[in-house]
Amino acid sequence: MKQLNTIQNYIFLISAIMMVVGVGCVVFGIMPKVTAIVFAVGTITFALLQMSQVYDGNNLTLKRLRRIMVMADIAFIISGLLMIENVYRIFFPHIAKTIDGYNTYVHVVHNNWVVALLIGAVIELYTTHRMAYIIKKEEEEGNVNN
Repeated sequence: MKQLNTIQNYIFLISAIMMVVGVGCVVFGIMPKVTAIVFAVGTITFALLQMSQVYDGNNLTLKRLRRIMVMADIAFIISGLLMIENVYRIFFPHIAKTIDGYNTYVHVVHNNWVVALLIGAVIELYTTHRMAYIIKKEEEEGNVNN
């Protein structure tokens, strides 16, 4: 795996903190209009930095896990966009002109950022732990063979 440099690691950590703070503040109603933007910026930065970490090795399992991790990043970005729509209601007046439009909006957008965030988090946890296990296993096999 390509490692991030020191500055990128700090930005990565700050973006993860921005995600946590953004979610917590929106859930508890603390300045939701500001913290939704903080969350969205954090998710985009987190996803971009994580996508910049490429795997150049030959292990097919790690390549597959990297592709799955990109899906988690996409889910994070979608959750940020849905949170912004949920807080600011940008498209709400255009979609909810009829009762069918309102029902569609509620089913598709209203608070569904939580679902996208949960999907991304579960995938992220799985891929992170699985990749760490495989990399550790490869290092142990390399030490035994040498």
